[in-house]
Amino acid sequence: MKRLLKSIAAFSLALCARAVVRRYRPRIVMVTGSVGKTSAKDAVAAALAARFLVRKSEKSFNSEFGVPFTILGVGNPWNNPLAWFSVLKSALALLILPNHYPNMLVLEVGADKPGDLARILHIATPNAVVVTRLPEIPVHVEAYASPEAVREEEFSPAYALAGGAPLIIPLGGSHAPRMAARTSARIFSYGAARGATVRISAARFYEEGGKVAGMAADVAQGEEKGRLIVRGSVGETQLLPAAAALAAAAAFDIPLPEALERLERYEPPPGRGRLFAGVNGSVVIDDSYNSSPAAVEEALRTLKAFPHAKRRIAVLGDMLELGRYSVAEHERIGSLAAAAADVVAAVGIRARAFAAASDDACGMTFDDARAAAAALPDIVRAGDVVLVKGSQSVRTERIVKALLARPEDCVQLVRQEKRWEKKV
Repeated sequence: MKRLLKSIAAFSLALCARAVVRRYRPRIVMVTGSVGKTSAKDAVAAALAARFLVRKSEKSFNSEFGVPFTILGVGNPWNNPLAWFSVLKSALALLILPNHYPNMLVLEVGADKPGDLARILHIATPNAVVVTRLPEIPVHVEAYASPEAVREEEFSPAYALAGGAPLIIPLGGSHAPRMAARTSARIFSYGAARGATVRISAARFYEEGGKVAGMAADVAQGEEKGRLIVRGSVGETQLLPAAAALAAAAAFDIPLPEALERLERYEPPPGRGRLFAGVNGSVVIDDSYNSSPAAVEEALRTLKAFPHAKRRIAVLGDMLELGRYSVAEHERIGSLAAAAADVVAAVGIRARAFAAASDDACGMTFDDARAAAAALPDIVRAGDVVLVKGSQSVRTERIVKALLARPEDCVQLVRQEKRWEKKV
C-alpha cells in the first residue's frame, strides 16, 4: 500500500510540474554529476541571479519528488496529509491564477538507481546542463552494473539538450569531455586545466586575521581576470562549484566581473568543508553531508595541507553504496588517511580499515557516531584541526555537534530537523 501511494503521489506531482513548466516556460538549468551537485547548484543560482529571476532546488531536493517540489515552489510535506493538500492547492493556483513565476529554474538532479533521471527528464527538459565531477568509483555504484553505467545515467541530462544549447563540464578528468563529444551542445568548461573556458589557478587557503577563513584562487575567462574567494569552507573542491557557476554565467552572456560580484553572496551548503571553532581551541572541518572515495580523497588532501595545525585528526565514517568496490576502496582510503593525519578515528564497521592502516598509537575505532561524539571532545587539543566526514546514514554530523566550541553553531549543520533527530 505504501509503495502504491508513493507511486500515485509521484505521478500526480510530475503531472502538475509538467503543466506548470508548459504554462510558464522558464529556462531550466539542470545540475548533475557525482560529487558537488548541491554546492554547484547554489553557486550557479547565485551567479545567474545577476540577470534572471531564479528559483533553485532547496537543500538536495534532486529526486522525482524534489524536482517537482522546486518547480511548484513548495516544501516537502513528508508524511503530513494536510501539507499534501497544501501542495495541491499551490499547484492549482499556479495553473489557474496569474503568477509572477521565475524565468530561470536551477534544478539539481540525482540518481540512486537506474531510471531515476529518465523519470525526472520526463518532467522537465533542460535548456542548459552543468556537470560536476564524475569520478572513477561514483557513489550509488552498488545499484548499477558498473561505474560507467552510473556516469552514463548522471550525464543523461546532457543528451537531452537541443543542438547548440550550453553544456558546462569540468575539464581535467577524462570522462566528461569524452561524453560531451557525443552531443551537439555548445561546450563551456571549467577547472584548473589549460583550455578551460573558466580557468582557476593558484588555489590557496584564504586567511582573515591570521586564521583560515575559506579558499581563494585566480580566475580567468578569455582576456578577463579576477579573484575568486569562497568563504566559510576549505578544499580546492570548494572552488569548483563557483568556477562552474562562472562558466554557466558565461553561457548566458553574463560578464566575469558581474558574475564574480554575485558570487560574493554564495556560501557553500552545510556539511561541505565548512569551518567551525572547535572545543579546546581546535578547528573543525565539517564535511559530514556524505562520503565517497573521491570526496574523502580530496578532503584528506585539504587536511594535510591545512596551515597552522599542531595535529591533524581525520574522523572518517563508512563509505556506503559502493557494492563490490567497498573493501578495496576503504583499504585504499585508509592508506591515504594514515599519510595525511596524525590521528585517524574510524566510525563504523567498514571504516575500521581506515584505522587499521595507522599504527596502534594513531588509529582508533568507534562503532557509531554517538560513541565517537562522546569520546572525541576529550581527545581534541588546542591547535588541532579535525576533519569529520562520513556517508549520510553514519550521521557524522553528531560528532561535529559534539566538537563545536559554540553549541549555537549547530543550526549550521546538516540534518538538524526533528525527523532526523528521531532517527537512530
